[in-house]
Amino acid sequence: MAPPAQSQRSSSPSQPSGKGEVSDLKSQLRQLAGSRAPGVDDSKRDLFKKVISYMTIGIDVSAVFGEMVMCSATSDIVLKKMCYLYVGNYAKVNPDLALLTINFLQRDCKDADPMIRGLALRSLCSLRVANLVEYLVGPLGSGLKDNSSYVRIVAVMGVLKLYHISASTCVDAEFPQTLKQLMLSDSDTQVVANCLTALQEIWSAEASTSEEASREREALLSKPVVYNFLNRIREFSEWAQCLVLDLAAKYVPSDNNEIFDIMNLLEDRLQHANGAVVLATIKLFLQLTLSMADVHQQVYERIKAPLLTLVSSGSPEQSYAVLSHLHLLVMRAPYIFSSDYKHFYCQYNEPSYVKKLKLEMLTAVANESNTYEIVTELCEYAANVDIPIARESIRAVGKIALQQYDVNAIVDRLLQFLEMEKDYVTAEALVLVKDLLRKYPQWSQDCIAVVGNISSKNVQEPKAKAALIWMLGEYSQEMNDAPYILEGLIENWDEEHSAEPSYMFTDKEHRGPFEFSDELGNLSIGAESAAGTVVPAHRVEANDKDLLLSTSEKEEIRGPSNNGAAYSAPSYDGSAVSAASQALSELTILNPSVPGLAPQSSLAIDDLLGLGLPEIPSPAPAPSPPLLKLNSKAVLDPGTFQQKWRQLPISLSQEYSISPQGIAALTTSEALLRHMQGHSIHCIASGGQSPNFKFFFFAQKVEELSTFLVECIINTSSAKAQIKIKADDQSASQAFSALFQSALSKFGVP
Repeated sequence: MAPPAQSQRSSSPSQPSGKGEVSDLKSQLRQLAGSRAPGVDDSKRDLFKKVISYMTIGIDVSAVFGEMVMCSATSDIVLKKMCYLYVGNYAKVNPDLALLTINFLQRDCKDADPMIRGLALRSLCSLRVANLVEYLVGPLGSGLKDNSSYVRIVAVMGVLKLYHISASTCVDAEFPQTLKQLMLSDSDTQVVANCLTALQEIWSAEASTSEEASREREALLSKPVVYNFLNRIREFSEWAQCLVLDLAAKYVPSDNNEIFDIMNLLEDRLQHANGAVVLATIKLFLQLTLSMADVHQQVYERIKAPLLTLVSSGSPEQSYAVLSHLHLLVMRAPYIFSSDYKHFYCQYNEPSYVKKLKLEMLTAVANESNTYEIVTELCEYAANVDIPIARESIRAVGKIALQQYDVNAIVDRLLQFLEMEKDYVTAEALVLVKDLLRKYPQWSQDCIAVVGNISSKNVQEPKAKAALIWMLGEYSQEMNDAPYILEGLIENWDEEHSAEPSYMFTDKEHRGPFEFSDELGNLSIGAESAAGTVVPAHRVEANDKDLLLSTSEKEEIRGPSNNGAAYSAPSYDGSAVSAASQALSELTILNPSVPGLAPQSSLAIDDLLGLGLPEIPSPAPAPSPPLLKLNSKAVLDPGTFQQKWRQLPISLSQEYSISPQGIAALTTSEALLRHMQGHSIHCIASGGQSPNFKFFFFAQKVEELSTFLVECIINTSSAKAQIKIKADDQSASQAFSALFQSALSKFGVP
């Protein structure tokens, strides 16, 4: 069929039908520019809409710039807005055209309508043309003194725009001092909030070159300023409340009473409908009580309900953001949330990224009292149409089983997975059954009876094949058909990918340094030695006790709680923690930025809240770095590292405690790598994820080619680092150990 003739096509209202369309618009606008006939503003609106629509789809309509400016001489606010939008778009790319706008924008800045004054001032400051800054000073000065709060709001942000165009012009006009006065005296809270935002940005930028600006920036954190904001916080908008709470989080209270006053004042912000306000308040409370372990416990108990409420309300994106915060808290103190595990059940309509996070949290909060219910729920997810979630749920069941929680019921459920006849379910279940048998060999009879009935043709994934082969070899006496099953697995042996190097089968003392467990994923080679490349990790069985990263047992101690509005330090019940006091005494929560506040107690990261802990004296401070100079540009290739690690004996084997700030900062291994490199200690390999991380570091002396090798295993649950040091010069091992400990103790501390 032939296409319709051009004359029969209907023209689109949002696109020119010919080359002369822009010219027609120009002619029509010129005719209306000086007209005062009735209905002329309606005609202008139609033409302005066409111009804006053409501009939006990328058609150049700069030719009508002059006519648009002439037609803007009207009191119609809608026409003004469209004209300002047009002018702002083309003035940025054509400074010459911007000169045509100055007169009419300055005229509109003096209009009787405050809305027009504000819009004109915003458009004038948005031109952002350097050679026009002289025209901004006068209107901005008038705008900051305007009777209309809307105009003042726009003027304050206009000062910040002027600063980014010409900082010297802004400072010379003393606009920052004017903003300071407005911030402390203006009756409109939005003006005050804008002043705070502008001053923080201006004085932070000026502080590097001006001592006065540095003092002014510090003055924003003074008690009168912070208290002025906190006392008016209920008047601020949600965005401004977050701004005030962020400012208060940087404030250093003088004593504990002041901390309690601030928290009691902001108690009702935890019930705010806006999630950002709630999270900002929680951040402030946690920051204020970082050095007060007893009150920290009350904060955890108090913030639990608001966070769980936010998870179940709002969009999936908001739920994920809140869950990410909850995840961090759950990993630090899982027993606090153990009774609220049902809040982490997955909903059918939730996106995968939310479900995955909830599965991790369900695994973390599992204990003897709730394991049965959690595992029952996780087993339902194994039949989920979302295959990655089904896999994760099966792995979660296995992780809970390895934590020695209700193993009897879990084994039965894992064996039921093997009967589901789904390839991915069978694969994950086989791996977990293998892990369970390595830890609980007493279950071999029940497990092997089911495993022996699996057809090797249904096992396709390499991990599952490896697990099945291990069980065939380990329990062949209990499976009469083991040779035949094995025969089916070796038919395509030549096509299988080799994932375990030969040295992994040697004795433990002869193994190389890259002995990462199955959970560690890929092994990252340090950038200084291998240009940042990533190679596949050497895999070993997840439950090999020689290779597994140790995980501390979870604390099951619960102390007194206070869910009221007031925060105070509760009395302790020392009998509740007699078994854990020795382990907890090795870690102290400190806040060096708070003068006058002594550490309240010492506790491990799993008991971060100090639930019922007796007061324990603080340990001695970390030793100062010895006089051992390291080469900041040391280089060592992985092959040499591995060879040295095999040959050299262990000089020192120690265990260090890591500060809560360091544990909080260790969300990924890269953060610690950068920190240690700043102390001339380089990483050649790393791997793992919370709570288990493993690193191999090396360092070299400046004056000689003497190398130190370090194996560092960090468990964030126990806040402990296990260190093994090997050295060419063993006499310097102690000095290097002190230097390494000093560097590690500073990780995460501002």
